[in-house]
Amino acid sequence: MQGQPPNLSQLIFEVTTLEKQHTVWTPKLLLRLGIALFLLYLAIHYWAAFSAFALKALRAAKPLVWGCILAYLVNILMVFYERHYGKKASASLLVRKSRRPVCLLLAFLTLFGIATAIVSLVIPELISALELIVDRILKVVVPLLENLLENPDFVRFLPEELLEFLNTMDWESRLTQLLSLITEGLGATVIIAADTVFSLISTLVSLLIAVIFSVYVLLSKEKLLCQFGRLCRRYLRPSWNAKLSHVLHVANDCFHRYIVGQCLEAAILGVLCTVGMLLLGLPYAPMIGALIGVTALIPVAGAYIGALVGVFLILTISPVEALVFLVFLVVLQQFEGNIIYPKVVGSSIGLPAIWVLAAITVGGGLSGIVGMLLGVPITSIVYRLIEEDLEQKDACPPQGGACTSPDGPCA
Repeated sequence: MQGQPPNLSQLIFEVTTLEKQHTVWTPKLLLRLGIALFLLYLAIHYWAAFSAFALKALRAAKPLVWGCILAYLVNILMVFYERHYGKKASASLLVRKSRRPVCLLLAFLTLFGIATAIVSLVIPELISALELIVDRILKVVVPLLENLLENPDFVRFLPEELLEFLNTMDWESRLTQLLSLITEGLGATVIIAADTVFSLISTLVSLLIAVIFSVYVLLSKEKLLCQFGRLCRRYLRPSWNAKLSHVLHVANDCFHRYIVGQCLEAAILGVLCTVGMLLLGLPYAPMIGALIGVTALIPVAGAYIGALVGVFLILTISPVEALVFLVFLVVLQQFEGNIIYPKVVGSSIGLPAIWVLAAITVGGGLSGIVGMLLGVPITSIVYRLIEEDLEQKDACPPQGGACTSPDGPCA
Protein backbone atom coordinates (compact mmCIF):
# COMPACT_ATOMS: atom_id res chain seq x y z
CA MET A 1 0.00 0.00 0.00
CA GLN A 2 1.11 3.56 -0.73
CA GLY A 3 2.27 5.71 2.19
CA GLN A 4 3.20 2.81 4.49
CA PRO A 5 6.85 2.71 5.65
CA PRO A 6 8.65 -0.59 4.93
CA ASN A 7 9.42 -2.80 7.91
CA LEU A 8 12.93 -3.77 9.04
CA SER A 9 12.82 -7.25 7.47
CA GLN A 10 11.98 -5.73 4.08
CA LEU A 11 14.84 -3.23 4.35
CA ILE A 12 17.31 -6.03 5.15
CA PHE A 13 16.05 -8.01 2.15
CA GLU A 14 16.43 -5.01 -0.19
CA VAL A 15 19.94 -4.12 0.98
CA THR A 16 21.10 -7.74 0.75
CA THR A 17 19.72 -8.05 -2.80
CA LEU A 18 21.46 -4.87 -3.93
CA GLU A 19 24.79 -5.98 -2.47
CA LYS A 20 24.58 -9.37 -4.16
CA GLN A 21 24.00 -7.61 -7.47
CA HIS A 22 27.04 -5.33 -7.07
CA THR A 23 29.60 -7.76 -5.57
CA VAL A 24 32.92 -7.40 -7.43
CA TRP A 25 35.97 -9.58 -6.74
CA THR A 26 38.53 -6.80 -6.40
CA PRO A 27 42.17 -7.40 -5.30
CA LYS A 28 41.32 -5.82 -1.96
CA LEU A 29 38.49 -8.28 -1.40
CA LEU A 30 40.71 -11.21 -2.39
CA LEU A 31 43.37 -9.98 0.03
CA ARG A 32 40.82 -9.91 2.84
CA LEU A 33 39.70 -13.42 1.96
CA GLY A 34 43.30 -14.65 1.99
CA ILE A 35 43.95 -13.07 5.40
CA ALA A 36 40.76 -14.64 6.78
CA LEU A 37 41.79 -18.09 5.50
CA PHE A 38 45.29 -17.66 6.95
CA LEU A 39 43.85 -16.69 10.35
CA LEU A 40 41.54 -19.70 10.18
CA TYR A 41 44.53 -21.96 9.50
CA LEU A 42 46.42 -20.49 12.48
CA ALA A 43 43.40 -20.95 14.73
CA ILE A 44 43.05 -24.62 13.73
CA HIS A 45 46.78 -25.40 13.88
CA TYR A 46 47.39 -23.65 17.22
CA TRP A 47 43.99 -24.38 18.73
CA ALA A 48 45.35 -25.63 22.08
CA ALA A 49 47.43 -22.51 22.68
CA PHE A 50 44.66 -20.28 21.40
CA SER A 51 42.02 -21.86 23.64
CA ALA A 52 44.33 -21.66 26.69
CA PHE A 53 44.97 -17.98 26.01
CA ALA A 54 41.25 -17.34 25.47
CA LEU A 55 40.35 -19.03 28.79
CA LYS A 56 43.04 -17.05 30.59
CA ALA A 57 41.78 -13.80 29.07
CA LEU A 58 38.21 -14.71 29.99
CA ARG A 59 39.18 -15.40 33.60
CA ALA A 60 40.99 -12.06 33.75
CA ALA A 61 37.93 -10.28 32.34
CA LYS A 62 35.45 -12.12 34.57
CA PRO A 63 34.79 -9.07 36.84
CA LEU A 64 34.01 -7.00 33.74
CA VAL A 65 31.68 -9.70 32.39
CA TRP A 66 29.84 -9.85 35.71
CA GLY A 67 29.75 -6.06 35.68
CA CYS A 68 28.01 -6.09 32.28
CA ILE A 69 25.49 -8.69 33.51
CA LEU A 70 24.83 -6.66 36.66
CA ALA A 71 24.46 -3.50 34.58
CA TYR A 72 21.87 -5.18 32.35
CA LEU A 73 19.83 -6.33 35.37
CA VAL A 74 20.06 -2.99 37.18
CA ASN A 75 19.18 -1.14 33.97
CA ILE A 76 15.72 -2.76 33.99
CA LEU A 77 14.97 -1.21 37.38
CA MET A 78 16.69 2.06 36.50
CA VAL A 79 14.58 2.51 33.36
CA PHE A 80 11.46 1.83 35.44
CA TYR A 81 12.40 4.58 37.92
CA GLU A 82 13.35 6.98 35.11
CA ARG A 83 9.82 6.70 33.73
CA HIS A 84 8.45 8.17 36.97
CA TYR A 85 11.18 10.55 38.15
CA GLY A 86 11.88 13.90 36.50
CA LYS A 87 10.01 13.00 33.32
CA LYS A 88 7.65 15.96 33.34
CA ALA A 89 8.56 19.07 31.40
CA SER A 90 7.88 21.17 34.49
CA ALA A 91 10.63 19.43 36.47
CA SER A 92 13.40 21.69 37.71
CA LEU A 93 16.90 21.69 36.28
CA LEU A 94 18.27 20.03 39.43
CA VAL A 95 15.75 17.21 39.16
CA ARG A 96 16.54 16.61 35.47
CA LYS A 97 20.30 16.56 36.10
CA SER A 98 20.00 14.25 39.09
CA ARG A 99 17.59 11.91 37.30
CA ARG A 100 20.15 9.32 36.18
CA PRO A 101 22.20 9.14 39.46
CA VAL A 102 19.08 9.06 41.65
CA CYS A 103 17.40 6.34 39.59
CA LEU A 104 20.64 4.33 39.51
CA LEU A 105 20.94 4.58 43.29
CA LEU A 106 17.29 3.54 43.74
CA ALA A 107 17.83 0.52 41.47
CA PHE A 108 20.85 -0.70 43.46
CA LEU A 109 19.05 -0.07 46.76
CA THR A 110 16.08 -2.09 45.49
CA LEU A 111 18.26 -5.09 44.62
CA PHE A 112 20.13 -4.81 47.93
CA GLY A 113 16.85 -4.57 49.85
CA ILE A 114 15.41 -7.65 48.14
CA ALA A 115 18.57 -9.67 48.79
CA THR A 116 18.69 -8.53 52.45
CA ALA A 117 15.03 -9.42 53.00
CA ILE A 118 15.48 -12.90 51.52
CA VAL A 119 18.60 -13.59 53.58
CA SER A 120 16.98 -12.31 56.79
CA LEU A 121 13.97 -14.55 56.20
CA VAL A 122 15.82 -17.72 55.18
CA ILE A 123 19.09 -17.86 57.17
CA PRO A 124 17.78 -17.49 60.79
CA GLU A 125 14.93 -19.95 60.21
CA LEU A 126 17.27 -22.38 58.47
CA ILE A 127 19.76 -22.25 61.35
CA SER A 128 17.04 -22.87 63.92
CA ALA A 129 15.69 -25.76 61.84
CA LEU A 130 19.14 -27.36 61.59
CA GLU A 131 19.66 -26.95 65.34
CA LEU A 132 16.32 -28.67 65.94
CA ILE A 133 17.30 -31.54 63.62
CA VAL A 134 20.66 -32.04 65.36
CA ASP A 135 19.02 -31.89 68.79
CA ARG A 136 16.44 -34.51 67.84
CA ILE A 137 19.08 -36.79 66.36
CA LEU A 138 21.17 -36.56 69.53
CA LYS A 139 18.15 -37.27 71.71
CA VAL A 140 17.51 -40.46 69.75
CA VAL A 141 21.03 -41.71 69.00
CA VAL A 142 22.80 -41.07 72.34
CA PRO A 143 20.33 -42.98 74.56
CA LEU A 144 20.27 -45.79 72.02
CA LEU A 145 24.06 -46.16 72.14
CA GLU A 146 24.08 -45.99 75.93
CA ASN A 147 21.47 -48.72 76.18
CA LEU A 148 23.37 -50.91 73.73
CA LEU A 149 26.66 -50.55 75.58
CA GLU A 150 25.03 -51.27 78.94
CA ASN A 151 23.20 -54.33 77.63
CA PRO A 152 25.24 -57.52 78.21
CA ASP A 153 23.19 -59.38 75.62
CA PHE A 154 24.39 -56.95 72.98
CA VAL A 155 28.05 -57.47 73.95
CA ARG A 156 27.51 -61.20 73.67
CA PHE A 157 26.61 -60.88 69.99
CA LEU A 158 29.83 -59.02 69.16
CA PRO A 159 32.51 -61.10 67.38
CA GLU A 160 35.23 -62.46 69.63
CA GLU A 161 37.90 -61.00 67.34
CA LEU A 162 36.48 -57.52 67.89
CA LEU A 163 36.35 -57.99 71.68
CA GLU A 164 39.92 -59.31 71.73
CA PHE A 165 41.07 -56.39 69.57
CA LEU A 166 39.41 -53.87 71.88
CA ASN A 167 40.85 -55.52 75.02
CA THR A 168 44.41 -55.86 73.70
CA MET A 169 44.65 -52.45 72.02
CA ASP A 170 47.36 -50.13 73.37
CA TRP A 171 45.13 -47.10 73.80
CA GLU A 172 48.00 -44.88 74.96
CA SER A 173 50.05 -45.43 71.79
CA ARG A 174 46.95 -45.02 69.63
CA LEU A 175 46.20 -41.73 71.36
CA THR A 176 49.80 -40.59 70.82
CA GLN A 177 49.54 -41.41 67.10
CA LEU A 178 46.25 -39.55 66.89
CA LEU A 179 47.76 -36.46 68.52
CA SER A 180 50.74 -36.56 66.14
CA LEU A 181 48.40 -36.78 63.17
CA ILE A 182 46.46 -33.80 64.47
CA THR A 183 49.69 -31.84 64.99
CA GLU A 184 50.95 -32.66 61.51
CA GLY A 185 47.58 -31.73 60.05
CA LEU A 186 47.67 -28.26 61.59
CA GLY A 187 50.07 -27.07 58.90
CA ALA A 188 47.79 -28.27 56.14
CA THR A 189 44.82 -26.73 57.98
CA VAL A 190 46.60 -23.37 58.13
CA ILE A 191 47.37 -23.56 54.40
CA ILE A 192 43.75 -24.41 53.60
CA ALA A 193 42.51 -21.58 55.80
CA ALA A 194 44.92 -19.13 54.13
CA ASP A 195 43.76 -20.25 50.67
CA THR A 196 40.14 -19.82 51.76
CA VAL A 197 40.78 -16.30 53.06
CA PHE A 198 42.68 -15.36 49.90
CA SER A 199 39.88 -16.75 47.71
CA LEU A 200 37.30 -14.81 49.74
CA ILE A 201 39.27 -11.57 49.40
CA SER A 202 39.71 -12.15 45.66
CA THR A 203 35.96 -12.75 45.28
CA LEU A 204 35.13 -9.56 47.19
CA VAL A 205 37.57 -7.54 45.07
CA SER A 206 36.09 -8.98 41.87
CA LEU A 207 32.59 -8.16 43.12
CA LEU A 208 33.64 -4.59 43.91
CA ILE A 209 35.18 -4.18 40.45
CA ALA A 210 32.00 -5.59 38.87
CA VAL A 211 29.81 -3.10 40.77
CA ILE A 212 32.05 -0.14 39.89
CA PHE A 213 32.20 -1.18 36.23
CA SER A 214 28.40 -1.58 36.09
CA VAL A 215 27.97 1.92 37.50
CA TYR A 216 30.25 3.37 34.80
CA VAL A 217 28.37 1.44 32.10
CA LEU A 218 24.96 2.63 33.28
CA LEU A 219 25.99 6.26 33.69
CA SER A 220 27.29 6.41 30.12
CA LYS A 221 25.16 3.78 28.37
CA GLU A 222 23.94 6.15 25.64
CA LYS A 223 27.50 7.16 24.77
CA LEU A 224 28.64 3.51 24.69
CA LEU A 225 25.72 2.52 22.45
CA CYS A 226 26.51 5.41 20.13
CA GLN A 227 30.17 4.35 19.89
CA PHE A 228 29.18 0.74 19.22
CA GLY A 229 26.81 1.89 16.47
CA ARG A 230 29.56 3.99 14.84
CA LEU A 231 31.94 1.00 14.86
CA CYS A 232 29.32 -1.23 13.25
CA ARG A 233 28.50 1.34 10.58
CA ARG A 234 32.20 1.91 9.86
CA TYR A 235 33.47 -1.68 9.69
CA LEU A 236 30.39 -3.69 8.68
CA ARG A 237 28.47 -3.81 5.45
CA PRO A 238 25.06 -2.14 5.57
CA SER A 239 23.26 -5.47 5.29
CA TRP A 240 25.36 -7.04 8.06
CA ASN A 241 24.88 -3.97 10.23
CA ALA A 242 21.11 -4.12 9.72
CA LYS A 243 21.01 -7.84 10.51
CA LEU A 244 23.19 -7.42 13.62
CA SER A 245 21.03 -4.54 14.86
CA HIS A 246 17.90 -6.63 14.36
CA VAL A 247 19.37 -9.67 16.17
CA LEU A 248 20.52 -7.53 19.11
CA HIS A 249 17.12 -5.85 19.28
CA VAL A 250 15.36 -9.24 19.38
CA ALA A 251 17.82 -10.57 21.99
CA ASN A 252 17.36 -7.53 24.23
CA ASP A 253 13.57 -7.74 23.94
CA CYS A 254 13.49 -11.48 24.72
CA PHE A 255 15.85 -11.23 27.70
CA HIS A 256 14.03 -8.18 29.08
CA ARG A 257 10.61 -9.83 28.82
CA TYR A 258 11.93 -13.09 30.28
CA ILE A 259 13.66 -11.48 33.28
CA VAL A 260 10.70 -9.25 34.17
CA GLY A 261 8.16 -12.03 33.70
CA GLN A 262 10.19 -14.66 35.58
CA CYS A 263 10.85 -12.34 38.56
CA LEU A 264 7.19 -11.35 38.72
CA GLU A 265 6.07 -14.97 38.51
CA ALA A 266 8.55 -16.02 41.24
CA ALA A 267 7.36 -13.20 43.53
CA ILE A 268 3.70 -14.15 43.03
CA LEU A 269 4.45 -17.82 43.72
CA GLY A 270 6.48 -17.00 46.86
CA VAL A 271 3.73 -14.75 48.26
CA LEU A 272 0.99 -17.30 47.52
CA CYS A 273 3.05 -20.07 49.15
CA THR A 274 3.67 -17.98 52.28
CA VAL A 275 0.03 -16.91 52.62
CA GLY A 276 -1.23 -20.45 52.05
CA MET A 277 1.13 -21.94 54.63
CA LEU A 278 0.13 -19.30 57.19
CA LEU A 279 -3.56 -20.04 56.61
CA LEU A 280 -2.91 -23.78 57.01
CA GLY A 281 -0.83 -23.19 60.14
CA LEU A 282 2.31 -24.85 58.72
CA PRO A 283 5.73 -24.09 60.25
CA TYR A 284 8.55 -22.13 58.58
CA ALA A 285 6.07 -20.31 56.31
CA PRO A 286 8.14 -17.13 55.65
CA MET A 287 11.38 -19.06 55.08
CA ILE A 288 9.91 -21.71 52.77
CA GLY A 289 7.91 -19.09 50.87
CA ALA A 290 11.02 -16.98 50.30
CA LEU A 291 13.04 -20.06 49.35
CA ILE A 292 10.45 -21.23 46.83
CA GLY A 293 10.25 -17.69 45.42
CA VAL A 294 14.02 -17.66 44.84
CA THR A 295 14.22 -21.15 43.35
CA ALA A 296 11.18 -20.39 41.15
CA LEU A 297 13.47 -18.14 39.10
CA ILE A 298 14.50 -21.43 37.47
CA PRO A 299 11.67 -22.17 35.03
CA VAL A 300 9.34 -25.14 35.62
CA ALA A 301 11.60 -27.17 37.95
CA GLY A 302 12.76 -24.39 40.30
CA ALA A 303 9.82 -24.45 42.74
CA TYR A 304 10.20 -28.22 43.25
CA ILE A 305 13.79 -27.71 44.39
CA GLY A 306 12.63 -25.36 47.16
CA ALA A 307 9.74 -27.72 47.93
CA LEU A 308 12.13 -30.59 48.69
CA VAL A 309 13.89 -28.48 51.32
CA GLY A 310 10.52 -27.42 52.75
CA VAL A 311 9.23 -30.99 53.01
CA PHE A 312 12.41 -32.11 54.76
CA LEU A 313 12.27 -29.28 57.32
CA ILE A 314 8.57 -29.74 58.09
CA LEU A 315 9.06 -33.52 58.29
CA THR A 316 11.33 -33.04 61.33
CA ILE A 317 8.40 -31.45 63.17
CA SER A 318 5.38 -33.39 61.94
CA PRO A 319 5.01 -35.96 59.14
CA VAL A 320 1.30 -35.07 58.84
CA GLU A 321 2.08 -31.38 58.30
CA ALA A 322 4.72 -32.35 55.75
CA LEU A 323 2.09 -34.33 53.84
CA VAL A 324 -0.33 -31.38 54.02
CA PHE A 325 2.40 -29.07 52.69
CA LEU A 326 3.17 -31.47 49.85
CA VAL A 327 -0.49 -31.62 48.77
CA PHE A 328 -0.80 -27.83 49.04
CA LEU A 329 2.30 -27.30 46.92
CA VAL A 330 1.09 -29.69 44.21
CA VAL A 331 -2.18 -27.74 43.99
CA LEU A 332 -0.27 -24.42 43.98
CA GLN A 333 2.05 -25.65 41.22
CA GLN A 334 -0.92 -26.68 39.08
CA PHE A 335 -2.43 -23.22 39.55
CA GLU A 336 0.92 -21.58 38.78
CA GLY A 337 1.66 -23.74 35.74
CA ASN A 338 -1.78 -23.40 34.13
CA ILE A 339 -2.71 -19.81 34.99
CA ILE A 340 0.18 -17.69 36.33
CA TYR A 341 3.09 -18.83 34.13
CA PRO A 342 1.23 -18.74 30.77
CA LYS A 343 -0.15 -15.26 31.53
CA VAL A 344 2.96 -13.70 33.06
CA VAL A 345 5.90 -15.41 31.28
CA GLY A 346 4.59 -17.57 28.45
CA SER A 347 2.77 -14.82 26.60
CA SER A 348 5.66 -12.38 27.05
CA ILE A 349 8.40 -14.52 25.47
CA GLY A 350 6.13 -16.12 22.85
CA LEU A 351 7.68 -19.59 23.24
CA PRO A 352 5.49 -22.74 23.17
CA ALA A 353 5.54 -24.92 26.27
CA ILE A 354 7.25 -27.83 24.51
CA TRP A 355 10.21 -25.64 23.57
CA VAL A 356 10.40 -24.25 27.12
CA LEU A 357 10.72 -27.80 28.46
CA ALA A 358 13.30 -28.67 25.78
CA ALA A 359 15.34 -25.53 26.55
CA ILE A 360 15.38 -26.29 30.28
CA THR A 361 16.35 -29.93 29.73
CA VAL A 362 19.18 -29.24 27.27
CA GLY A 363 20.41 -26.15 29.13
CA GLY A 364 20.45 -27.97 32.47
CA GLY A 365 22.35 -30.88 30.94
CA LEU A 366 24.96 -28.56 29.44
CA SER A 367 25.52 -25.99 32.21
CA GLY A 368 23.44 -26.93 35.24
CA ILE A 369 21.41 -24.16 36.88
CA VAL A 370 23.00 -21.47 34.70
CA GLY A 371 21.98 -23.40 31.61
CA MET A 372 18.42 -23.76 32.91
CA LEU A 373 18.24 -20.00 33.50
CA LEU A 374 19.64 -19.02 30.10
CA GLY A 375 18.15 -21.83 28.03
CA VAL A 376 14.66 -20.35 27.76
CA PRO A 377 15.58 -16.81 26.61
CA ILE A 378 18.22 -18.08 24.16
CA THR A 379 15.75 -20.56 22.69
CA SER A 380 13.17 -17.77 22.51
CA ILE A 381 15.60 -15.62 20.51
CA VAL A 382 16.36 -18.42 18.03
CA TYR A 383 12.67 -19.32 17.74
CA ARG A 384 11.65 -15.72 17.07
CA LEU A 385 14.39 -15.12 14.47
CA ILE A 386 13.54 -18.32 12.61
CA GLU A 387 9.84 -17.50 12.73
CA GLU A 388 10.45 -14.00 11.30
CA ASP A 389 12.69 -15.40 8.56
CA LEU A 390 10.10 -18.02 7.57
CA GLU A 391 7.34 -15.41 7.51
CA GLN A 392 9.46 -13.18 5.28
CA LYS A 393 10.27 -16.02 2.86
CA ASP A 394 6.62 -17.14 2.75
CA ALA A 395 5.42 -13.60 2.12
CA CYS A 396 8.06 -12.80 -0.53
CA PRO A 397 8.42 -15.47 -3.27
CA PRO A 398 12.02 -15.77 -4.53
CA GLN A 399 11.18 -15.52 -8.26
CA GLY A 400 9.42 -12.20 -8.35
CA GLY A 401 5.97 -13.45 -7.40
CA ALA A 402 3.39 -11.21 -5.81
CA CYS A 403 3.99 -10.46 -2.15
CA THR A 404 1.26 -11.57 0.22
CA SER A 405 2.64 -9.65 3.19
CA PRO A 406 0.39 -6.93 4.61
CA ASP A 407 3.46 -4.75 5.23
CA GLY A 408 3.86 -3.86 1.57
CA PRO A 409 5.23 -5.11 -1.76
CA CYS A 410 8.43 -7.11 -1.98
CA ALA A 411 11.56 -5.91 -3.74
